Amino acid sequence: MSEEILLQIENLQFTYDERPVLQGINMRIPKGRVVAVMGGSGCGKTTLLRLIGGQLRPSSGKLRVGEYDVPNLDVDALYAMRRRMGMLFQFGALFTDMSVFDNVAFPMREHTDLPPEIIRDLVLMKLNAVGLRGAAYLMPSELSGGMARRVALARTIALDPMLIMYDEPFAGLDPISLGVVGQLIRHLNDALGATSIIVTHDVYECLKIVDYVYFVSQGVIVAEGTADEIRASDAPFVKQFVNAEVDGPVPFHYPAMDYRQELLNDHV
Repeated sequence: MSEEILLQIENLQFTYDERPVLQGINMRIPKGRVVAVMGGSGCGKTTLLRLIGGQLRPSSGKLRVGEYDVPNLDVDALYAMRRRMGMLFQFGALFTDMSVFDNVAFPMREHTDLPPEIIRDLVLMKLNAVGLRGAAYLMPSELSGGMARRVALARTIALDPMLIMYDEPFAGLDPISLGVVGQLIRHLNDALGATSIIVTHDVYECLKIVDYVYFVSQGVIVAEGTADEIRASDAPFVKQFVNAEVDGPVPFHYPAMDYRQELLNDHV
């Protein structure tokens, strides 16, 4: 039995003004999977998330999320699609003047007509799932970085989304918080029957929880595979990235003239 594809991208291209960012991206992500998009800074990973969410429109190519042909949606259809998505922003992006409870309740109040007592029960349920039901009435300023990220995760899953996108979910976390967030991403995805896309630089934590990885470099996918296949890859860029090697396809030295020649040159 073939797997149902939730996200399908074909020959996707995107440019900022005249500068190419993505140059022929192809992806097929089945329902229920946790998939990572990895690569160096500035390679187009976050741009890809914005294209999936309809914040940007591609220069060319196809992009479908479920039944939605994303680049061709009108405003009403785009908002309907986004209500079925969750987004965990880098560093959480909590509303600083709202309590933990109100942060998680916000999408429910904004997008549903549920009565307050049902919203209360749902908020406490989501907070309990991330281990923070007891922090419901704290303010974001009273939270540690790891707690704030978990609250943001509870808000992300408030409406039981079909697709959850994570932009650097592990950034700035201590090892314990990082491990907790990683396991929550995996467990919540499976419990909700959702599909998750993680943009991250954290190779070690990511490869413990994902089903599949796409590596992006210079706007194209240079490698893809399961976590084990990525660990065993002989592709030079992947080996350098996974093993944190100083030199390789991404060079240590910025391009310059020959060092000896420059030292012997009288002119600066």
